[in-house]
Amino acid sequence: MRGPLLTKSLQSILVDVQTLHTIYEENAGLRDRFVGAGIVAPALAVKLGLIGLAGRASGQAFDLRCDLPCDPYGELAPQKTVRTEGDVAARVAVRFDEVLESTRLLNEILRKLPAGSHHSVISAPNEGASGVGMIEGWRGPVFLALEAAASGMIRRCHPHDPSWQNWPLIEHAIIDNIVPDFPLINKSFNLSYSGQDL
Repeated sequence: MRGPLLTKSLQSILVDVQTLHTIYEENAGLRDRFVGAGIVAPALAVKLGLIGLAGRASGQAFDLRCDLPCDPYGELAPQKTVRTEGDVAARVAVRFDEVLESTRLLNEILRKLPAGSHHSVISAPNEGASGVGMIEGWRGPVFLALEAAASGMIRRCHPHDPSWQNWPLIEHAIIDNIVPDFPLINKSFNLSYSGQDL
């Protein structure tokens, strides 16, 4: 029953996103504000390690779903979106493209989802065991390292949010821009404040 409800919700999201995209494309004044604002040139993006959506808007063609795919991405063949302009407009374009691609991927996953309940039994790791994992989140790669304690408890946990890595780039993006453009630049990165504190 959840499959049809999720499919219907995705369709509703897709309609809303397409409506917003049309509004954006028809508003020349808004697009003019975005073009050339908050530029992070590809060379600077490489130097400072800009990742995720913001990185792909500055020519950094890395996406874990495509470049280091785990199941089910290998069979879904996600499409990577990369721009080189590095401005607010490029980040908005990448965001629109990635929402549409994510919707396509989710619909494909739901279409292939077998009926019935799904669960896997996972045994507790041995004390001292450690592991790392990384997945492409909507802001970029999210990394997590864990070390096990006794009785399946966690001894150490180190999360790395892409916001932590990308925050320093906003300082460079706002240079030579007018003060009213700061909110546009800041929100085009849309970084997590709490992600900085991990």
